[in-house]
Amino acid sequence: MERSDLELVLAVRQHGSLVKASRALQLAAPVVTKRLLALEVSLGVRLFQRTTRRVSPTTEGHALCDRAVGLLQNFAALEDELREGQSQPSGLIRIACSFGFGRLWLGPLLAQFQMRHPAVKVDLQLSEQLPDLASEGFDAAIWLWHPPAQIAAEWISRKLAPNQRVLVASPKYLATHPMPQTPEDLTLHACLVVRENGGETGQNQRFDHWQLSQTNHSRPRHIAVRGPLSSNSGEMVRDWCIAGHGIMLRSLWDIAPQLSSGQLNRVLPNCAMHDADIHWLAPYRAQMPLRIRLLQDFLTDRLGEEPWKKLS
Repeated sequence: MERSDLELVLAVRQHGSLVKASRALQLAAPVVTKRLLALEVSLGVRLFQRTTRRVSPTTEGHALCDRAVGLLQNFAALEDELREGQSQPSGLIRIACSFGFGRLWLGPLLAQFQMRHPAVKVDLQLSEQLPDLASEGFDAAIWLWHPPAQIAAEWISRKLAPNQRVLVASPKYLATHPMPQTPEDLTLHACLVVRENGGETGQNQRFDHWQLSQTNHSRPRHIAVRGPLSSNSGEMVRDWCIAGHGIMLRSLWDIAPQLSSGQLNRVLPNCAMHDADIHWLAPYRAQMPLRIRLLQDFLTDRLGEEPWKKLS
């Protein structure tokens, strides 16, 4: 069994399709089919059940894939040690992030990092669902996350920056509606609700209940809001807010450009919703490669400054 065989079975399990796996591996589909069949024959076991709709691992297939993850990590660690003996970071970094934060902030920072270290390649995957980093071959994820009280031993979590959602409305809306003076005043306004899948925190919650922390108040206020417009798209709700349809609660990093340009104004500036902070998440590994360690430090430095505050 060769390294390429391990990469093949992991690609098939991840994508659930021989055709999609072939695209990911940049191989012709018949080549993937032939190689998988040859591997099954040589091992004497069936690794995947094939149907017209999906390819699923058998018990033996799952066992091989689980072992393959560790073996490939060991291959990569050995290569890293040899490369970094020359004190030159190199190799591929695969990183995951949500669409909004990835496009606005992480993407530009990764480009800066790559220019600083030209021998490093970066593959950024944007997704609204946190992937299984280890089994899908990711080195890390930048995610808005509530780390559990006891993080599993196979995970590394590092806070990169705080996250707060703030209340905003457009000058058009505020010209025809009284400015709220207390959190309870929000119940008298049209509030625009984002109903994202699982929320930005990835947890089940009531999207029309805003938990607002207020300066000089020890306990947060729970405000049940309502309004005629809601969407699972944060961008859509932001467009409605700019157009003057109501008050929105949104992460400061997401709307900093609109605050800077005057398209949006803060409402109740002493109130905010503090939820999932921005974290570096990574599978546990005994030795972190130099390129990944440098990226973690780079992002800690840049995001720790909360660059969006300079715009808002």
